[in-house]
Amino acid sequence: MVREAMLQYADIALILVPLAGALLSFVLPRAVSLIGIASAVGITFCALGLTETLLTNGVRQHLVGGWGAPLGIELRADGLSTLMLLMTAVVGLGISLYARVWFRSEANKAIWFWPLWLLLWTALNALFLAADLFNLYVTLELLGLSATGLTALAGSAAALGGAMRYLLVSLFGSLLYLLGIALIYHQCGNVDIALVAECLSPTSPSWAALALIVSGLVLKTALFPFHFWLPPAHASAPAPVSALLSALVIKATFYLLLRLWLDLFSPLAPQLDSLLGLLGAAAVLWGSLLALRQVRLKLLIAYSTVAQIGYLFIAFPLASVGMSAWNGALYLALSHALAKASMFMAAGNLMRHAGHDRIRELDLVAQRLPLSVTAFALAGMSIMGLPPSGGFVAKWWLLESALQQGMWSLAIVLVVGGILAAAYVFRVVGFAFTESPVTHEACPIPRAMEWIALVLALGSLLLGVFVQPPLEVLAVGTPLAGGN
Repeated sequence: MVREAMLQYADIALILVPLAGALLSFVLPRAVSLIGIASAVGITFCALGLTETLLTNGVRQHLVGGWGAPLGIELRADGLSTLMLLMTAVVGLGISLYARVWFRSEANKAIWFWPLWLLLWTALNALFLAADLFNLYVTLELLGLSATGLTALAGSAAALGGAMRYLLVSLFGSLLYLLGIALIYHQCGNVDIALVAECLSPTSPSWAALALIVSGLVLKTALFPFHFWLPPAHASAPAPVSALLSALVIKATFYLLLRLWLDLFSPLAPQLDSLLGLLGAAAVLWGSLLALRQVRLKLLIAYSTVAQIGYLFIAFPLASVGMSAWNGALYLALSHALAKASMFMAAGNLMRHAGHDRIRELDLVAQRLPLSVTAFALAGMSIMGLPPSGGFVAKWWLLESALQQGMWSLAIVLVVGGILAAAYVFRVVGFAFTESPVTHEACPIPRAMEWIALVLALGSLLLGVFVQPPLEVLAVGTPLAGGN
């Protein structure tokens, strides 16, 4: 009976469970860790239940209060949204377990971390399930405000500066998105995505709305050259916060852009995909080159995120013929979420162990923290696109699509990006085995923090072995079922 109820209301529970956990965390600050872990486990079970329901019964639609569009709020779960919910649940559970150990010695920060993290998780789940443009705006605002609070959690000048920059960018991006919604509502008289798709036509207001919404979401996703806010925000935050920002938050705005592109905008601007692909290619090269130049490990990983975002946008021009490139982009988002969370956790372990994250002074850390270095190296395999990782499968699909369509410049970027990624990953691993002229007093690290990072890294590799199950989920109720 309980299991049937969970399957029936899994979509609602995915929003209510983290929201209830966040509110309880405010009311019961002494039990925040327990509430956070219990919420994370509950969300994971709900995501698995929704996945089972989707595969059995197809697309799920839930009319909140029994009112449908355009008067009521509708929640919709198809293969694309369910896969993102499942990714968020798995990575979020790992981050929650890691954060429980990380903040054990910083109870004053844990009191703020857990409610903000659960509010952010609420926003992520609500965004993936929302079926109208205005509710998507509400979730974007909640996502940006909670992420800003988490970014400032360290309390240092660098953290506060990065958080303020993130807040201003987030608000400006949301404002552009809201203005685009206003134009669409003026033209169509509603904001339900399915109904808007029926009335939207290639007119000046539609093109203006397209420009505003895409600009706002590209800014919030940190696509080159709008990436200036991401490295300071990610690098100055505590390791669990850096992991969730890089692995999950930027995926939400990319998901939203992809969803609106597929459902609304692709017929309106047939040349815009080429521009997005060009910016994506520039992001791959520029982000990788800047990652190579960094002297701090967390900044290197942050600029690596800038590069990996570029791969997601390279899929736009490649997907103009067939849908296999979208499968590559979505699979890359999944593997990147696991790998990048693992890399930031490993970097946090190294930083807490040595008291710094200067790459040249890692000082034989591979002998002291072998699991953390192994986790970083395995996650780096997915970032580089080496087999048998999920990153390899995703980038192979993108490369295959580029070669089939004769887009040689994008194919070259994909190959060069992988080589540059190998250069900065092996640079870190090399110094981890090298004795440093500057030694530091080591601090012991709980073994659980190392194991969590390693498990997530192994997950990014297993995605390259078990390819079919995610594709089966993705194919339900979406146009992303093209062959590979």
